Amino acid sequence: MGWAEVPVDTAEPAAGAILLSGIPGSGKSTVAAALAARFAASAHIEVDALQDLIVSGGRLPTPERDEEADRQIFLRARGACLLAGSFVAAGFLPVVDDVVVRRAHLDFYRRWMTPSPPHFVVLAPGAAKAAERNRARDRTLTTDWSFLETAMRDELADEGIWIDNAGLTVDRTVDAVLAATGLTPP
Repeated sequence: MGWAEVPVDTAEPAAGAILLSGIPGSGKSTVAAALAARFAASAHIEVDALQDLIVSGGRLPTPERDEEADRQIFLRARGACLLAGSFVAAGFLPVVDDVVVRRAHLDFYRRWMTPSPPHFVVLAPGAAKAAERNRARDRTLTTDWSFLETAMRDELADEGIWIDNAGLTVDRTVDAVLAATGLTPP
């Protein structure tokens, strides 16, 4: 028996896409995975994992201005958008998790992601709670990113859905995201 090419896309694309943001330690990756698990067909796209695909020449963001690192932030965002669009067309709801701090970054996602605009959700447990979570991680962050909370609030406070998940379990946070976006798992 031989293999034959089969259609990848479905007649019924996914109902939407979610862009989940927050500062490091806000719970993005954990919540994104749990959120995606609620749907029968979904994908969790970790933008940090896309950065890890760069074998040589990769530049991670730093608190100091680094034009090449900034370019790579947009490169990995574009990759996430292309993946998300592919999953949507194939009937899988994509949940993209990324640290989106600036309006230009959010606008880029809104231009490139299909369907556009995605549901933009910010997990906002506060800098102190995020720092506590970062200290409890298996991998240790070498940079204190808590200042990003102020930057995000300054630039994006009027954008998307903000959820204070400092006192919420992962399941309760997922419930809050679903209620706020109106997306309903089957």
